[in-house]
Amino acid sequence: MKKTLKGKCVVPGKCEGEVIVTSQSVSFWGGVDPGTGRVNDPRHELFGESISGKVLAFPFGKGSSTGSLIMLELVRTGRAPAGMVTIRIEPILAAGPIVSKYFYGKEVPMITLGEDEFSMLKTGQYAVVNATEGCVVINGTKIQKNDLPRRG
Repeated sequence: MKKTLKGKCVVPGKCEGEVIVTSQSVSFWGGVDPGTGRVNDPRHELFGESISGKVLAFPFGKGSSTGSLIMLELVRTGRAPAGMVTIRIEPILAAGPIVSKYFYGKEVPMITLGEDEFSMLKTGQYAVVNATEGCVVINGTKIQKNDLPRRG
């Protein structure tokens, strides 16, 4: 079932991918390994999970002003999330995705949603984030290779 969530653009662009949701704030500095794209904070509920190529949904960022540099490094190493969805954005965190387009030609769209809309996102859903138009379209769950019909 398709559902469209309205939000506000923070960093323009469009992406799609599997959603990974956390109810905890994310600290990119010391919390995400830029070489692997995995959450490396053992106190975080996503510890050990990869955010690489996924739509990362988290309520807000936390921590150091160098979080934007970690985001930039994630883009450089090809380990950045496809896009980010938050409830509240910090300008310092948004700086990483903004400058990644200029440094590496890669967009990391970012959008904010209200709490009710944010609560509709679930890990494993497939979503299209169109930050430029201010919406997230949830398309159910991602089709796995094994779920595709076999040609006979």
